[in-house]
This record gives sequence, C-alpha cells and structure tokens, in this order.
Amino acid sequence: MTSTTPATTAPVTTTAQTAAASTSAPDAMAQLSGNFSTFLTLLTTQLKNQDPTAPMDSNQFTQQLVQFSQVEQQINTNTNLKTLISQGTSQAGINATTYLGKNVSVTNGDGSLTGGKANWSYTLGAAAAATQVTVTDANGKVVYTGAGQTAAGSNSFSWNGQDNNGNSLADGTYKLAVTATAADGSPITTSVASAGTVTQIDMTTGTPQLVIGNMEVPLTAIAAIAN
Repeated sequence: MTSTTPATTAPVTTTAQTAAASTSAPDAMAQLSGNFSTFLTLLTTQLKNQDPTAPMDSNQFTQQLVQFSQVEQQINTNTNLKTLISQGTSQAGINATTYLGKNVSVTNGDGSLTGGKANWSYTLGAAAAATQVTVTDANGKVVYTGAGQTAAGSNSFSWNGQDNNGNSLADGTYKLAVTATAADGSPITTSVASAGTVTQIDMTTGTPQLVIGNMEVPLTAIAAIAN
C-alpha cells in the first residue's frame, strides 16, 4: 500500500498565531473568521491525507481549536469593554452639562487670568506671622511672588497679571500657592480656591473638562456649585 506524506501541524500553528496577532487590528473579528476558515481547510486537508499508520495527534488538534476559541473570546471581551467605556464617557459628558452657567469653586489652585485680572481666595488655619503668595504659569514657572494677608480664616488675593518686573502676562491659566508661618517659624495649614462661571464643556480629551474663563478644570477639582 502506498502511503501519503504525513501532514505536519506547522501551518496550523502559524494560522493560530496570525489570528492572535490580528486582535490588535480594527477588523480583528473579520480577520479571525478568515484565519479560522483557512485553519479548517488545512485541517480537513490534513485529515484526508494523513498517514493511516501515523494519524494526526488529536490532542494537538484540540489545542488548536481551544486556542482559536480563546482568541475569539478575548476579541469579544475587548469589544464589550470599548462599548462600556464609550457609554461611560457619554454619560460623564451628559452629567457635566449640569455645570453649565453655574458658578463653581475650584480647589486645585488654578485661576483664570482674563483681561489682566485673576482672583483667588485662601484660608489660613491660624493667624500667621508671615504669608507668601506665589503664582506660577502653565509650565510651572514662577511669575510672581509677594506678601499675603496673615489673618486666620478666609482671605482673598487679586492679581493684575503682572510679574515682579512689571511685565503684563498673557491671559491663561495660572496657579496660586500660599505658604504661611507662625511666630515660632512653624508652618500653618493653608488651602487655595478660585471661583468662576462654567461656560463650556470640553470633551476632546475623552474626559469632561469644565471651561472657566481661560482655563479648563476636571470635575474632581470642583468643591462647590452655586446658581
């Protein structure tokens, strides 16, 4: 009896690897379907032409099927996750619209310089012997330093947009930091806030950002809302 050449499993392995790699492509499911069809064709050909005295290993055949099934399940999982993320982002955007037109308090230290004017409020945990206010630009560069109020409780700071050399700076987002010390030199707890009206919601980054004057802040930076 004349026997045919025993089939090898290398083509099947290559096909499975190609299917796994295709999961990163936008049309991963379509590519997987094509690869699976090719896999079945190769498998059928191998079964038809296998050597009766050395049949194809059934364990290897089963492993290939399991591998394809796992890839398909992973693609479905990724697709479902993308759908959930998209739904969550849309819902977050809808929730953010409730801030439009509202006056909000921002607690991350950011303030909007608009028309050469920016306002902050800050709180001292106790009366201070000395207080220093520091304004930095969007790049973290210090543009202004000066003495602040020393009374315990809430204080305000208005900045005219000029640096320490008297140069007028461009409108934009600036951050205020306040440090205070007691008479004995010990530090005093401080907190900084600014206020403004939300005029827009920016969704270009995928996460809602509230537009207040010339700055954008995340929802997590909002401490209070007023009509």
